[in-house]
Amino acid sequence: MSAEMVTITVDDQEITAPAGAYLLPVCLENDIYIPNLCYVEGMEKPPASCRLCLVEIAGVKGPQVSCRTQISAGMVVRTNTDEILKMRQIAFRLLVSTNDGTCKTCISNRNCELQQIAKFLHQPLKTKRLRHIDRDYPELIDDHPYLVYEPKKCLLCGRCVQVCSTIAKGYKLSFANRGMDTIVSFFGSDLDPASADCKDCFACTEVCPVGSLSSKEKWQAFIAGLK
Repeated sequence: MSAEMVTITVDDQEITAPAGAYLLPVCLENDIYIPNLCYVEGMEKPPASCRLCLVEIAGVKGPQVSCRTQISAGMVVRTNTDEILKMRQIAFRLLVSTNDGTCKTCISNRNCELQQIAKFLHQPLKTKRLRHIDRDYPELIDDHPYLVYEPKKCLLCGRCVQVCSTIAKGYKLSFANRGMDTIVSFFGSDLDPASADCKDCFACTEVCPVGSLSSKEKWQAFIAGLK
């Protein structure tokens, strides 16, 4: 049985979509851009951790995260108010305060969602409003047979963990540690090159918004090109 179709208004534009659908993908599908980093298409319960997708909804007190807001008939949404912009900018500064911001030597330079969001929010990738927090991690973790992880670039958005958990081959990525020590960790199959299911997948690298996760083959070719 198909879902009931309802009409909502977003920035004075009328949109028809299934009742109960999440607001963020509905807006994106209708060419209304809302910055986001932690959402992956098809998520049942988006984590709403990046706080970039805030919107205002008429009759609802306070800003709402659009990735977890389900639409209903007659909903009126504003995505571009001054207050929403300020709150997104604050959230963005918090995100980049732990990012190394080294774009020129990054495999995702000029194809990076963080760069795109920075431009959209009129924010620098290296903020001077917050003290930079250098997480005590190595520049590179390459003990996986097929993947390279650069933790200082990682935004801990969780996309890779989410995608990996939904693939039938098995769950190989997870978060380890807590607070400022949180990191994406590899586990499963004992990372045995002969049995690791990652060999023909790389879905985690495809959803990474900043190039923190790469296939070893592509990363090595990129580094060779810098020399």
